[in-house]
Amino acid sequence: MKDKRAPGDAAQGKTVPHYERLAVRIPVAVQMLGIGRSRIYELIQAGEIETIKIGSSTLLPVEGLIKFIETRRSAESSII
Repeated sequence: MKDKRAPGDAAQGKTVPHYERLAVRIPVAVQMLGIGRSRIYELIQAGEIETIKIGSSTLLPVEGLIKFIETRRSAESSII
């Protein structure tokens, strides 16, 4: 965990902890993976990408996205 000063707190000398995201919304996952929104939904339907529902929000765990990429990478290297 890194410490990062928030703009309002810098003058007061307060340090605010900075956390990496644990989960992201679909538009952010689209940017992270570099694939289309429709494709993300297809992968979710197929059970290849994990989701978490909180109320009406759909979140994708970053750890799950990393595992998805690692699985795909492993599958590609075994074909070659």
